[in-house]
Amino acid sequence: MTVHFIGAGPGAADLLTLRGRDLIAASAVCLYAGSLIPEGVLSHCPAGCRLVNTAPMSLDEIIAEISAAHAAGQDVARLHSGDLSIWSAMGEQLRRLRDLGIPYDLTPGVPSFAAAAAALGVELTLPGLAQSVVLTRTEGRATQMPERETLAAFGATGATLALHLSIHLIEKLVAELAPFYGADCPVAVVWRASWPDQRIIRATLATLAASVPAEVERTALILVGPSLAQEGFEESRLYAGDYDRRYRPVGTHPRFPGTGS
Repeated sequence: MTVHFIGAGPGAADLLTLRGRDLIAASAVCLYAGSLIPEGVLSHCPAGCRLVNTAPMSLDEIIAEISAAHAAGQDVARLHSGDLSIWSAMGEQLRRLRDLGIPYDLTPGVPSFAAAAAALGVELTLPGLAQSVVLTRTEGRATQMPERETLAAFGATGATLALHLSIHLIEKLVAELAPFYGADCPVAVVWRASWPDQRIIRATLATLAASVPAEVERTALILVGPSLAQEGFEESRLYAGDYDRRYRPVGTHPRFPGTGS
């Protein structure tokens, strides 16, 4: 018996890995976050699968369901939205399972920031503009931010920011980021990235607060940074004609001779 923690992707049912699909299809029990996992993903569950919506459950109740499946020798597909590595509340579950001696494995998923970038048609790291992406959030009732992880600290880097779970604090974001990025810095809000009702709002830091309607909340992702404009950047040296690389030797004395085939 194994508990398969599976990143179910940002929302679209077909943005699920083949491994994740196959593990779901082979598991007799499926625990999923009902508010975030689309029905299309659950369609891969086998006939007779025990479906458990964990949205109204406590951690103790979730672990009790897993323990019951373990006692019955049944594999469990534990679905989390996006990718498991960020804001999934997986870590606390894994700690409990280790204490109980229940085996588990992890299958990554497509993260929401990647789905949002695809929806916008942008590359978040552009030469000369930004070569880093900071995945962060603001404080919430359930999770406090460490003192060193502030918007000002991240804004000072000039990196592209992917702000999760923060749509309710737009005015705070603008006030703290404008000194570093400027009021005219491009911003995009992607609500329910990859879902059928996906919504995209493009603005600047100066116009952001007035651009987001009240119904856009919770799962909206905010992207901030000059790379969103997709202009004013240099071309990568990677594909430059005079750039000597392993699979395309250039010049009379290439760095990697004889490796161009």
